[in-house]
Amino acid sequence: MGIHKFVLAGIAVLPVFFAAHGMAETSPAKNPASEKALTSPNSKEVEDVQAHSTPDHNPALTPLGAEKAGNADKTIPPWTGGITSPPKGYKRGDHHPDPYPEDKILFTISSANANDYKDKLSPGQVALMEKYPTFKMNVYPTRRSASLPQRIYDATIANGKTAQLTKNGNAVTGVTGGIPFPTPKSGQEALWNHLLRYRGDAVLHTINHTVVTKSGDYTLIKTEDDWYFHYYKSGPSSRKPDGHIFCCMQSIKAPPSVAGIILLLEEPRDITAKQRNVWQYAPGQRRVTRLPDVSYDYLFSGVEGLRTIDQYDMFMGATDHYDWKLLGKRELYIPYNAYKLHSDALKYTDILKPGHINTAYARYELHRVWVVDATVKEGVKHLYPHRTFYLDEDSWQIVLEDVYDEKGRLWRVSEGHAINYYEVPCTSATLEVHYDLQSGRYIAEGLDNEDRMYDFSIKRTPGNYTPPEMRRLGKR
Repeated sequence: MGIHKFVLAGIAVLPVFFAAHGMAETSPAKNPASEKALTSPNSKEVEDVQAHSTPDHNPALTPLGAEKAGNADKTIPPWTGGITSPPKGYKRGDHHPDPYPEDKILFTISSANANDYKDKLSPGQVALMEKYPTFKMNVYPTRRSASLPQRIYDATIANGKTAQLTKNGNAVTGVTGGIPFPTPKSGQEALWNHLLRYRGDAVLHTINHTVVTKSGDYTLIKTEDDWYFHYYKSGPSSRKPDGHIFCCMQSIKAPPSVAGIILLLEEPRDITAKQRNVWQYAPGQRRVTRLPDVSYDYLFSGVEGLRTIDQYDMFMGATDHYDWKLLGKRELYIPYNAYKLHSDALKYTDILKPGHINTAYARYELHRVWVVDATVKEGVKHLYPHRTFYLDEDSWQIVLEDVYDEKGRLWRVSEGHAINYYEVPCTSATLEVHYDLQSGRYIAEGLDNEDRMYDFSIKRTPGNYTPPEMRRLGKR
């Protein structure tokens, strides 16, 4: 589930870091996205208002700053509050039943007709269909299902009056417990909305990660992840700009070669000033060691060079290696309400196929997204010199990312298949997929169909996330 897929499963396979520089591959895909301003048909007027108001002053906006109205074509409906209660019959611990079981496929986009819809597709989606004739996008009616608890809406409205970027955009002050910039005026502000979006107060779950080879082979890494979100806890500590966003304790359950390893991560609010702390408990040695700095474009053996550390959760970490540009809004067909892909009726073998996931279970809808472009700063090295992010306006979840190589050619494409965890409620990705267009391999993260469901009711304190606690858990 988005950030709930702990970021360091690759360390468990082999705790050796590989500097990314010089490891870039090239791709035959074409043409980076245009940097001209992009707007949805009726968004310009609203964006003019956004520049001078916060949601409580503007009835045209939702509490998170999205356009409340639908589009002129009526293919995007108005936002009316999202999902406000679970479907009938749901009980905590269930795999989330689809709240829209009667929805039918409106049409399917494939390589055969992609040109007819190109104005509502990202370059990465077009490239996936060009490479894989079997990659198809089943488009369903748009359901603006995103919702959050009222206290998060209230905090977001308050943040909209006080939030400020500091340290060249690498830290945020004047915020607590909500989206910092509901009416963003820069690319970094939009990215901070993703970084600080609400994903519950604490959560425990079991999920799986894997690299799928070109031929379709894979080995699952199963982890139990225990999360605590400092930023969404009330009190002075949640307001400290030098505090933490979250911490996570991860226990690796399979395969046997790495089972028993425990990892602990602390994610600071300002990673340029305060190092991301990562510790590892090795069962063979029965001791805890602190790992080297893990940030930016470092690669791990467990991900086979297919994804950088700052690609986890679609983007995580410091923003100081890039110049960020807010390009505006677009209407795009994006992965959304992915309850079929999340269903416990599926086996992992049903989902993981050669080249790409089984798109028969994926759901795409037309939504408005913010488009944010990132270009590596002069004099700075990063494996990805150019990236484009697409953020859902209703939740601030990054739902798509296009990555370009040093020659400006499309190289990698990421999708975040989101659902509303409506017992909370909060919207995040139940499955992230990162495709490499050159090698034909991909990473799938967050697979939970055959495992127990998320538990958002757990009670935790920061004391549950310490190196001594790791040692105690490891010796049990």
